[in-house]
Formats: sequence, structure tokens, C-alpha cells
Amino acid sequence: MTKQQAGGVAVITGAASGFGLQACRIAAQRGMKVVMADVQGDALAISQHEIEGLGAQVLPFQCDVSKAIEVEALAEATLRRFGTPTFVFNNAGVGAGGLIWETSVRDWEWVIGVNLMGVAHGVRVFTPLMLAQAKRDPAWHGHIVNTASMAGLLNPPNMGVYNVSKHAVVSLSETLYQDLALVTDNVHAHVLCPFFVPTGIHQSHRNRPAELAAGRPTKSQLIGQAMSEKAVTSGKVTAADVAAKVFEAMDDNRFYIYSHPKALATVQLRLEDIMAPRNPSDPFRDRPEVGVQLRKQLRED
Repeated sequence: MTKQQAGGVAVITGAASGFGLQACRIAAQRGMKVVMADVQGDALAISQHEIEGLGAQVLPFQCDVSKAIEVEALAEATLRRFGTPTFVFNNAGVGAGGLIWETSVRDWEWVIGVNLMGVAHGVRVFTPLMLAQAKRDPAWHGHIVNTASMAGLLNPPNMGVYNVSKHAVVSLSETLYQDLALVTDNVHAHVLCPFFVPTGIHQSHRNRPAELAAGRPTKSQLIGQAMSEKAVTSGKVTAADVAAKVFEAMDDNRFYIYSHPKALATVQLRLEDIMAPRNPSDPFRDRPEVGVQLRKQLRED
């Protein structure tokens, strides 16, 4: 068991809202130094003030995680100010939906850039630093937590680009876990797979860069946006609950982190489909009225 506590250094992306901000709060309460990275400068400044008010030393860093050079600069700033991080939370993410063939090149570049490459850059940049620290100090332990989604274990319809990005994060994280086990006992990997939790992800477009601006949304994309907003905002598990689960998983050195364990029954069904083998099960079998409504909406002229 390895606890993230006083004296540790947390690097958290997507730190100005949602899981990231809640993780900053817990890190501060545990006496950690906190590096807060977020693409949204105004929200970052407000969040920094709050976390400093909890008594933490804070390094704010405006950063677009899809850009390798900015994540590299984040690591350099962290080392200069606080040293090697004991907790890296590759958490920044964006949401998008619609029928998969209606996903534009810009949509792919934006979602894959943030959700997948943001994690890949974090792993590529911070893991060697943590491994070097573990070699210098055999008693030192570090943790890397990557935010995926239950959509990384399932393939709900009308969410194609998001599903693809999150499946890739699960694969990256499982591979990281196995690769680390080959070379060290001191650096640990984890993957967070939340279900629908009230965060700002349904408003991701507010931070979409101008060079990847969306075109006119299709019907399926508008429907996907509305469904996502309803599901996210009606979630009963809070972002604070999920952040607490992240720290519990690090304390217990547990790899998979779920916000809604009961949703794993659907994951099991998917794996049974694969093993049978049989065609993918109806994703709306437990809520057929939702499937009926979605098909009707998409088939209307």
C-alpha cells in the first residue's frame, strides 16, 4: 500500500473542473504540492486561488495536452518548482458524438488529440522521470492515473470518435501497467473508467481550438449532444466521489477504477459476445424505449 500524502507532488491535467479539480482538492488536503494544468486560463486562475486557500503550494500551468511541446514544458516547469511528481493524473478530456461516418477530420483530430495523445504525451514525458527517481531512491513510489471511460470498455452507438479514443486509453494504460512491471516495482499505473458523472465534459466545445473548429453539426451530432448532456447532468455519483476513488485506488495499488461498478454487467455481456462468438448485443436491451426513440429520430427525414 502506497499513500499519496504530505510531501508528494501531484500533476493534474484538466485541473480547473470536474475530476481534475476535485483531485486537486484532495491532494491539497493530503498536504501535497499541486501542479494544475488546464487549457482554460481564466478557470485555471480561479481554481488555483481555491487550492492555495486550502494551504497547498500550487503551480498553475496553462497547457493544451494535445501538443507534445506544451506537455514537455509542463514537465520541465514541474521539475524546476517541485521536483519529480509522485502522482500524474492524465485526466484532460473532451466529448463528441454522432454517427461515426459523420465525424469530420477536424473532429477526429480534436478528440484523438486531447483524449488519446494527451495521455500518450503525459506517459511519454513523465514516466522516465519517475523511473529515474525510483532508481535514485528505492523507497520512493509514484502513480500514473489515466482517465478513460466506460466507453473505453463498451461501444455505445452514436459516440464513435469518443469510444475509439477511450478504448485506446484503456489499451495504453493496460500496456503501461505491464511494461512498468517489467522494469520496476515502484511506479504504478491505473486507469479510471467513469460512467455518466456531472462534469463539464458535455460542454467541451468551449475549449475547442479555432484551427479545429467544428462545421455545422449533423442531426446525429445534435442528438448525441443532447443525450450526453442529459445523461451527464443527471448523474448521481459526483466528481468528488470519483476523485476519492482515484486516491483510494492508489492507496490500495488497484489498477481499474470504476465510478459505477454495476455497469460492468454490460462489459461482461460484450466480452461474452466476443467469446461466443455472436453479434454485438442490443445496447438498449435494458431500456428499449431509448433505442426506439433514437432510431426514430435518426431515420426521420
